[in-house]
Amino acid sequence: MILIATMAITASAQRGNHRAIQKLSADEIATLQTKKMTLALALNESQSDQVYQVNLEQAKKRKAHMEARKNRDNNEQPTKEDRLARKNEMLDAKIAVQNKMQRILTEDQFKQWRRMAKQRHQKGGQKERGRRSN
Repeated sequence: MILIATMAITASAQRGNHRAIQKLSADEIATLQTKKMTLALALNESQSDQVYQVNLEQAKKRKAHMEARKNRDNNEQPTKEDRLARKNEMLDAKIAVQNKMQRILTEDQFKQWRRMAKQRHQKGGQKERGRRSN
C-alpha cells in the first residue's frame, strides 16, 4: 500500500498537482523522499536513517518558508537586498545538504544523487519557463 501511495503521489506531482504534496506534513514528505532515494541509490538502513534526518530538516524549512510566504502581504514586494539575501540562504542550504549527503553516501551513490539533483533542477526550470509563458 505504501508503494501504491508513493506512486499515486508521484504521478499527481508529475501532472503539476502540487497541492497534494503541500498538504503532507514535513515527516510524510521526508519519508517519501527517503524511500525514493533508498530505492534509487540502494541505501542501507543506516544511510536511510541519516538521509531521512536530512530530508526532514529540509522539509521543515520548506514548510516554514511556505507558511511565511503565505502570511506575507501580497502587496509587499521584496527588495533587491531581500532577494539577494534569500538567494544566498538557499545556496548556503544547498551546500550544507550536499556536504551532509557526501558524508552519508558512498562515492558512487553520491555521483548518482548529484545526477538526480541535476535532473530535478532541469525539470523544475522547464516548469518555471512554462508558467511564465502562460
